[in-house]
Amino acid sequence: MSRLGAHWRIVHAERAALIADLRNLDDADWATSSLCTGWTVHDVLAHLVNDATTTRLGFVAQLVAARFDFDALNQRGVEAERRAHPRDTLARFREVADRTSSAPTPAATRYVEAFVHGEDIRRPLGIAHDYPQGAVLAAIAHQRKTPVSMGGGRELAAGRTLIATDAGDTAGQSLSLGEGPPVRGTAIDLLLWLSGRDIAPEAIS
Repeated sequence: MSRLGAHWRIVHAERAALIADLRNLDDADWATSSLCTGWTVHDVLAHLVNDATTTRLGFVAQLVAARFDFDALNQRGVEAERRAHPRDTLARFREVADRTSSAPTPAATRYVEAFVHGEDIRRPLGIAHDYPQGAVLAAIAHQRKTPVSMGGGRELAAGRTLIATDAGDTAGQSLSLGEGPPVRGTAIDLLLWLSGRDIAPEAIS
């Protein structure tokens, strides 16, 4: 399987897992505030629908229409895909989950979207999920180089060494990036921290 094929296989598996986790939510669950500031669980799902249906040309056109304001772009996407009832938004996500279209961004951003937004939804609802470690580490490496203005954590990581406490050398999936005082946490917590999420102090040390 090509690297591109393997990349989409992981993304599609993560979308399917999230769909399974959301099947039995009640109205209160859908209205729960997510880890993504200002968005409910329902809003994040609508964003994932928008992300799955975005094409390269469509992204450029929408960005121009939003006057290159990424926050406005994302909010418009949520409003376009958020159905009156969350079950209908979930049904729409199921329809588009196997798509391979995306914005003109590096492949690692697909991992960031799947993993970070997956946790945006799951953590407030108390849903546990194991993410593919190698792909999470690839997402961390990407976010470490991406500026905060673009949704990454380059400024946060500057002058620090990122150490994933759950990535072992024997599996060929260790992580120690950068130079300076160490920042330690599980791989998924490091990714969330680099993506601007308010992680509890005990999660990142």
